[in-house]
Amino acid sequence: MRGFAELKETSTLSMLSVDMENKENGSLDVKNSVENGRPPDPADWAVTDVVNYFRTAGFEEQASAFQEQEIDGKSLLLMTRNDVLTGLALKLGPALKIYEYHVKPLQTQHLKNNSL
Repeated sequence: MRGFAELKETSTLSMLSVDMENKENGSLDVKNSVENGRPPDPADWAVTDVVNYFRTAGFEEQASAFQEQEIDGKSLLLMTRNDVLTGLALKLGPALKIYEYHVKPLQTQHLKNNSL
Protein backbone atom coordinates (compact mmCIF):
# COMPACT_ATOMS: atom_id res chain seq x y z
CA MET A 1 0.00 0.00 0.00
CA ARG A 2 3.01 2.30 0.38
CA GLY A 3 3.26 2.67 -3.41
CA PHE A 4 -0.41 3.60 -3.62
CA ALA A 5 -0.02 6.36 -1.02
CA GLU A 6 2.97 7.76 -2.89
CA LEU A 7 1.03 7.62 -6.16
CA LYS A 8 -1.93 9.43 -4.62
CA GLU A 9 0.34 12.12 -3.14
CA THR A 10 2.12 12.64 -6.48
CA SER A 11 -1.23 12.82 -8.24
CA THR A 12 -2.48 15.53 -5.89
CA LEU A 13 0.65 17.60 -6.40
CA SER A 14 0.39 17.24 -10.18
CA MET A 15 -3.25 18.31 -10.13
CA LEU A 16 -2.38 21.50 -8.30
CA SER A 17 0.18 22.57 -10.87
CA VAL A 18 -1.31 21.35 -14.16
CA ASP A 19 -1.57 24.10 -16.74
CA MET A 20 -4.52 23.84 -19.13
CA GLU A 21 -5.64 26.17 -21.85
CA ASN A 22 -8.65 26.15 -24.16
CA LYS A 23 -7.93 25.44 -27.79
CA GLU A 24 -10.07 26.87 -30.57
CA ASN A 25 -11.82 23.52 -31.09
CA GLY A 26 -12.94 23.49 -27.44
CA SER A 27 -10.66 20.71 -26.27
CA LEU A 28 -8.23 21.26 -23.46
CA ASP A 29 -4.52 21.25 -24.06
CA VAL A 30 -2.60 19.89 -21.10
CA LYS A 31 0.84 21.44 -21.26
CA ASN A 32 3.57 18.94 -20.53
CA SER A 33 6.18 20.96 -18.76
CA VAL A 34 8.56 20.46 -15.91
CA GLU A 35 6.08 22.34 -13.70
CA ASN A 36 3.55 19.50 -13.72
CA GLY A 37 6.17 16.94 -12.81
CA ARG A 38 6.31 15.05 -16.11
CA PRO A 39 9.08 15.10 -18.70
CA PRO A 40 7.98 17.00 -21.84
CA ASP A 41 8.34 13.94 -24.11
CA PRO A 42 5.76 11.23 -23.33
CA ALA A 43 8.32 8.59 -24.38
CA ASP A 44 10.17 9.46 -21.16
CA TRP A 45 7.13 9.08 -18.89
CA ALA A 46 7.09 6.43 -16.17
CA VAL A 47 3.87 4.54 -15.37
CA THR A 48 3.07 7.06 -12.62
CA ASP A 49 3.43 9.94 -15.12
CA VAL A 50 0.92 8.27 -17.46
CA VAL A 51 -1.48 7.64 -14.57
CA ASN A 52 -1.17 11.23 -13.34
CA TYR A 53 -1.66 12.58 -16.87
CA PHE A 54 -5.03 10.82 -17.17
CA ARG A 55 -6.06 11.79 -13.65
CA THR A 56 -5.36 15.47 -14.32
CA ALA A 57 -7.20 15.15 -17.66
CA GLY A 58 -10.35 14.10 -15.75
CA PHE A 59 -10.16 10.31 -16.07
CA GLU A 60 -9.69 9.47 -12.39
CA GLU A 61 -11.45 6.08 -12.59
CA GLN A 62 -9.82 5.02 -15.85
CA ALA A 63 -6.28 6.04 -14.83
CA SER A 64 -5.97 2.95 -12.63
CA ALA A 65 -6.20 0.72 -15.74
CA PHE A 66 -2.94 2.23 -17.00
CA GLN A 67 -1.36 1.43 -13.62
CA GLU A 68 -2.68 -2.14 -13.61
CA GLN A 69 -1.43 -2.77 -17.15
CA GLU A 70 1.92 -1.04 -16.40
CA ILE A 71 1.58 1.40 -19.32
CA ASP A 72 4.55 3.75 -19.37
CA GLY A 73 5.13 6.51 -21.92
CA LYS A 74 6.73 4.28 -24.54
CA SER A 75 3.86 1.80 -24.26
CA LEU A 76 1.31 4.62 -24.42
CA LEU A 77 2.83 5.88 -27.68
CA LEU A 78 2.57 2.37 -29.17
CA MET A 79 -1.09 1.84 -28.25
CA THR A 80 -3.63 1.36 -31.01
CA ARG A 81 -7.27 2.33 -30.86
CA ASN A 82 -8.13 -1.33 -30.32
CA ASP A 83 -5.67 -1.57 -27.40
CA VAL A 84 -7.40 1.31 -25.63
CA LEU A 85 -10.95 0.14 -26.42
CA THR A 86 -10.49 -3.52 -25.50
CA GLY A 87 -7.14 -4.08 -23.78
CA LEU A 88 -7.73 -1.82 -20.79
CA ALA A 89 -11.25 -3.11 -19.96
CA LEU A 90 -12.65 0.44 -19.88
CA LYS A 91 -16.19 1.55 -20.61
CA LEU A 92 -16.56 2.44 -24.29
CA GLY A 93 -17.36 6.15 -23.86
CA PRO A 94 -14.33 7.08 -21.76
CA ALA A 95 -12.11 4.74 -23.81
CA LEU A 96 -13.03 6.53 -27.05
CA LYS A 97 -12.32 9.94 -25.50
CA ILE A 98 -9.02 8.75 -24.04
CA TYR A 99 -7.86 7.48 -27.42
CA GLU A 100 -9.16 10.28 -29.66
CA TYR A 101 -8.40 13.27 -27.42
CA HIS A 102 -5.31 12.10 -25.58
CA VAL A 103 -3.46 9.02 -26.89
CA LYS A 104 -3.72 9.90 -30.59
CA PRO A 105 -2.70 13.58 -30.14
CA LEU A 106 0.22 12.56 -27.89
CA GLN A 107 1.37 10.11 -30.57
CA THR A 108 1.04 12.74 -33.32
CA GLN A 109 2.92 15.37 -31.29
CA HIS A 110 5.66 12.90 -30.44
CA LEU A 111 6.10 12.01 -34.12
CA LYS A 112 6.22 15.71 -35.10
CA ASN A 113 8.79 16.54 -32.43
CA ASN A 114 11.02 13.61 -33.32
CA SER A 115 10.95 14.01 -37.09
CA LEU A 116 12.49 17.50 -37.10
